[in-house]
Amino acid sequence: MTQAIRFYETGGPEVLRLENVAVGDPGPGQARVRHSYIALNFIDVYFRSGRYPLALPNGLGSDAVGVVEAVGTGVTDIRVGDRVGYLIGPQGAYAQARVMPAEVLIPLPDGISDRTAATLMMKGMTAQYLFRQVYPLQGGETILYHAAAGGVGLIACQWARAMGVNMIGTVSTDEKAELARANGCAHTIVTSRESIVERVKEITAGKGVPVVYDSVGKDTLMDSLDCLQPRGSLVSNGTSSGSVVVDSSLLAAKGSIWMTRPAMMHYIQPRSHMLEMAAELFEHVLAGRIVSEPQQEFALAEAAQAHRALEARKTVGATVLVP
Repeated sequence: MTQAIRFYETGGPEVLRLENVAVGDPGPGQARVRHSYIALNFIDVYFRSGRYPLALPNGLGSDAVGVVEAVGTGVTDIRVGDRVGYLIGPQGAYAQARVMPAEVLIPLPDGISDRTAATLMMKGMTAQYLFRQVYPLQGGETILYHAAAGGVGLIACQWARAMGVNMIGTVSTDEKAELARANGCAHTIVTSRESIVERVKEITAGKGVPVVYDSVGKDTLMDSLDCLQPRGSLVSNGTSSGSVVVDSSLLAAKGSIWMTRPAMMHYIQPRSHMLEMAAELFEHVLAGRIVSEPQQEFALAEAAQAHRALEARKTVGATVLVP
């Protein structure tokens, strides 16, 4: 038996329960992983609250690191004792151990600890696909990135600096602004007291930016559109403040704007490509260009408390659960 978070109905953090569950042996193409750290991501809130449908009862979480305890038949590139992480697969990462499809496991290199890796699976790979695939940055651009002090945001700050990208980041407090700048964000906008559009126009001498990465959604949509140059690109990569609904005529009126709502699943497959993405991310980390550690830790039993902190915007950077 092992312990895992389960929920039987959608709702607030109070629906999360810590229970004893059975973890069997891996079947063909599977591996059993004993977790050392479990990452908390805002998408977990979407599943828990019912914004993203999920068959119930179910587990929660899609992002963790640990060590392989056993492998099933047909598994050739993952071995017992390997340190691995993952970011896709069935929900259920909020657990001490679980059986996973071996094809989604990413071997962790020497030199990157489990604690660091726990911040890199979903968050680091998200920065990779946003900056290197969805709207491929070349270096020299000035961009707008919302929630720059979040888990993905702090990695994005460092990745932008490494590429020579001039990143404007929005944050909610002066403390978060200081943290974002320390991680490489060239300019910060404190949304509680500054106008996003006015500051972007000031920084860019009225030109606006070619791309906005917006994980906030409803509350920032119009500002994001108004910050873009004609024929600019809005990358809507999250909806933490609410869903986004856009009439195509608005995109025309704002300057023939391109808009995309990317999903990791469409950028991370096949497995060979996922491993290439991870290798690029790990190279930055091993070279010291990206430094990432959890800013908050909660015990697995405190998952509900962790969700409350995340939704109240009381966290900065990455948050992990410790089984």
